[in-house]
Amino acid sequence: MPFQTLTIEDILKNTKFIGDAKREARIRSAYEIALLAHKGQKRKSGEDYIQHPLHTALTLAKIGMGSKTISAGLLHDVPEDTKTTLSEVENKFGHEIASLVDGVTKLGKLRLKGTKEEIYLENLRKMFLAMAEDVRVVIIKLADRLHNMETLESVDKEKQHRIALETMEIFAPLANRLGIGEIKARLEDLAFRHLDSKNYEYVSKLSRKEFEQRKKYVDKVVFELKKELLKSGIKVISVSGRTKHLYSLYQKLERHDMDINKIYDLAGIRIIVPELANCYETLGIVHKKYRPLVGRIKDYISLPKPNHYQSIHTTIFGPEGKFLEIQIRTKKMHDEAEFGIASHWIYSENKKSFTDLLFRKKAKVPEKEMAWMRQLREWQKEFGTDDGEFIETLKIDFFKNHIFAFTPLGDIIDLPEDATPVDFAYQVHSEIGNRTMGAKVNGKMVPLDYKIKNGEVVEIITSRDPKKPSRDWLKFVRTSNAKSHIRRFMKKEGILL
Repeated sequence: MPFQTLTIEDILKNTKFIGDAKREARIRSAYEIALLAHKGQKRKSGEDYIQHPLHTALTLAKIGMGSKTISAGLLHDVPEDTKTTLSEVENKFGHEIASLVDGVTKLGKLRLKGTKEEIYLENLRKMFLAMAEDVRVVIIKLADRLHNMETLESVDKEKQHRIALETMEIFAPLANRLGIGEIKARLEDLAFRHLDSKNYEYVSKLSRKEFEQRKKYVDKVVFELKKELLKSGIKVISVSGRTKHLYSLYQKLERHDMDINKIYDLAGIRIIVPELANCYETLGIVHKKYRPLVGRIKDYISLPKPNHYQSIHTTIFGPEGKFLEIQIRTKKMHDEAEFGIASHWIYSENKKSFTDLLFRKKAKVPEKEMAWMRQLREWQKEFGTDDGEFIETLKIDFFKNHIFAFTPLGDIIDLPEDATPVDFAYQVHSEIGNRTMGAKVNGKMVPLDYKIKNGEVVEIITSRDPKKPSRDWLKFVRTSNAKSHIRRFMKKEGILL
């Protein structure tokens, strides 16, 4: 496969600050240092080594990261793989960029150790601790991994499998947790190709065949919708066809007995509009033009997904009666869906550091979005050297699929799958958790170990008198929050666990 040869100009023209002399000079300077440090080095693919940091930096630029992060991306392998030291980087670029480079270096070269438990134990702790300190370190690592996956053909089969498995188990879920949908999907597809080549080829051929059959049909709907929206006076940024990523398609096929006819969103149309109100106006126009499929309208704007994804999805009966999914969102929603937490640098008006964004009251990154990262530090204090507990917590609270449940007043509570009313109670407030004596779901009494489903309304029945949490709750609660409060109470009361 031919490799794309990049220059520093390719990076600069993809930044959000084109024409900003100071920031461009910083990136050019980082490039010159990296170019000199890596001089004469080659990758396994045979290309000059400088191409790797350039590709890493290009990904960072495309997702809207700042000049310091892009510079750190260019320099991320310099202290580890060349004679140029971290001190020299700091003297030239300052503490912030040196700290980012050092953070990436400290993550080390992740290695699989055999079992899944060992993967989590050896690698996830490093990743999450680095993220708790400065999420930009992990974003750089994701960009670094993406290019390594794109050039994976250059290494031997055993290493291909190890790196692909590592990517599927660690990096793709991490990108998903950060809401960076574009990188998550690309990492999954690349890993899928190496881990299950037979199914990858099958799904790839199936997707190409179906898309070729549907392209003319999709293009027709795009043309008709553009015409209708223009006639209705709706300003549109873009109306375009889209196809499902291969690994995502494979997962869906598995759930539907590999029957492609049961997949409604293999090909679809994405409409991007300027303002929130335009989304609902556009939905009305779409439904006026094409009949919607009942039960397939999903409003993720009024009720976003737990990773903050927002969009309206509707499935319509298009021309010839064929199903077609249409997504409607604003440009800001689209950037957040593609770039996740990184998109907040795009929309940040001030030039504060990430620490400012994370901890000051005027933070541009939403409080709810960052709360789980702060929790990492608390877990470190609580679990100490108890690796097993720490890893189990990560798997449930971070990588498990999440659901929404509601309080009777309509407040949204974010929970991992299989969470119970006791988990729900502690998410609302620790005192409610401690006083829990019963629960109703959708108005009906349920046992405390009931597994809450997405969208259910949960009412916690509490005792008036101080209620002591039961040690038995530890057998079924799922969240670290519930476990830690129950254990804290047991310890306070001198009850052995």
